[in-house]
Amino acid sequence: MLNTSFNHLQLQFKNPSGTSRGVLRTKDSWIIELTDLETSFIGIGECSIIDGLSIDDRSMIENRIIRVNTLFNSDTSFEEVIKHTHDFPAVRFAFEMALLNIRNSKENVYYDCDFINGTGIPINGLVWMGAREFMFDQIKEKLDLGFDCIKLKIAAIDFEEELSMIEYIRRQFSSDLIELRVDANGGILPVEALEKLKLLSEYDIHSIEQPIEVEQWDDMAALCLASPIDIALDEELIRLTSEENRIACLSHIKPQYIILKPSLLGGFAESENWISIADNLGIDYWATSALESNIGLNAIAQWTSRLGLENHQGLGTGGLYTNNIAPFMKVENGFLYFNQTV
Repeated sequence: MLNTSFNHLQLQFKNPSGTSRGVLRTKDSWIIELTDLETSFIGIGECSIIDGLSIDDRSMIENRIIRVNTLFNSDTSFEEVIKHTHDFPAVRFAFEMALLNIRNSKENVYYDCDFINGTGIPINGLVWMGAREFMFDQIKEKLDLGFDCIKLKIAAIDFEEELSMIEYIRRQFSSDLIELRVDANGGILPVEALEKLKLLSEYDIHSIEQPIEVEQWDDMAALCLASPIDIALDEELIRLTSEENRIACLSHIKPQYIILKPSLLGGFAESENWISIADNLGIDYWATSALESNIGLNAIAQWTSRLGLENHQGLGTGGLYTNNIAPFMKVENGFLYFNQTV
């Protein structure tokens, strides 16, 4: 038998963070505590949403959490319970996290992996959209902190300004020293995309995430075929909840990468379904957090470590917020480490 309690957490950004969907100043999460009534161990999970991106109905999240808990305390199987969360991927992610925590019966531990035993995960330093000076300051900060992979959010300000910032980095650091990734969040028009990607390719860009908006499969497929830069699908994956649709998407578009965001895709098992499909099609991938608190970030980092991925992962450090939950991690020279003493 399990019992659920939860608290709403509104995370406050230190600086307003620009995206193609507007400026983020706050972000909602629900921290759930799932108590195993036999052992009294409390599993912790996070239901994390991003307005305009998550498919979860924000107004119904708390009702869905209560409903799922009721089902767990009936004779309903786990598989049947999960069916009640297919349209609430963040809720599914939260319960999956909490159940994994209960299974391990160790505070802040979701997987027995190299990460919790001291091995760091290479991560990219994220530079948010904003005014030129704001982005330059972020770039300098990431370089000073020892990151050798930087991801820039683009397609929010003038494209020529963005090119000049990328050129600034490349004048000082070759691709042998700094890997550059860019994320357009669907902000480039299809008619302009190939020409812009050709201009970006002059600066040894590793990849671009979601260059054009979602559900333009023919345009995206043509772009993946012709682009001089590898393309990674991100937002494109979020609304594809059936395996049939996922296979259809990746088979048609044939991207070089997909981005795995468990809180937006429905948790770890659903993300691993995407991995299985991608592996069969020869598509690579990496994991990325999606503005979770340190609770969700910690679980995603452990899952990522368990996968054994060696490339740079997009795991945020939690430093974006003024009121984040105490961290279980630290960042040193571009690596994320598990550290409960922080």
